[in-house]
Amino acid sequence: MALINQATKELHIKIVYYGPAKSGKTTNLEQIHSNIQTSGAEAKGKMISLATSADRTLFFDFFPLEATVIKGFKTKFQLFTVPGQVIYNATRQLVLRGVDGLVFVADSQCEKMQENVESFQNMEENLKSLNLSLDEIPYVVQYNKRDTDSRAPVDYLEYLLNNRELQVPSFEASATRCEGVFETLNTITRLLLKKYVTQGTRV
Repeated sequence: MALINQATKELHIKIVYYGPAKSGKTTNLEQIHSNIQTSGAEAKGKMISLATSADRTLFFDFFPLEATVIKGFKTKFQLFTVPGQVIYNATRQLVLRGVDGLVFVADSQCEKMQENVESFQNMEENLKSLNLSLDEIPYVVQYNKRDTDSRAPVDYLEYLLNNRELQVPSFEASATRCEGVFETLNTITRLLLKKYVTQGTRV
């Protein structure tokens, strides 16, 4: 649920990048933070890394270059990653609280298919524990690491991860090369803005 700051007239929209360990969630956020164009020096927050012994949760927020105003409120996007390691599932659940939109980052390497499926199922289970479901939360799927020799066909990835009654937008990507990163981000932000415009943002 988007947070509304009446004092600053800001609508805060939370986007969580979910996926298995080392699928490229962190790289996506690092590329966005490094390359995004914002509306001013103060429009991009500092990236915060909450490190564990073997994994990281990243966070930063930003105002887009052309900040969208909904009923007089400027939109600020907050981007988070969840830790990929299964042992940090409690942290995943914590990060998902208050989520507005999701980007599922899959690892395209053939040997990672089971991990992708398990992570997607885990995402659904964690949403359910928060009384949420993918039927009510805008999300997109990114097939990362398309630059690797062992990449699986996109059709197969679609069958495994985007085979619902209503398919969602999906993107091929190489996050290390910043390919597909902003296409993914732009689409999930558009879906979210459309949602809140349709709902009148309830502000």
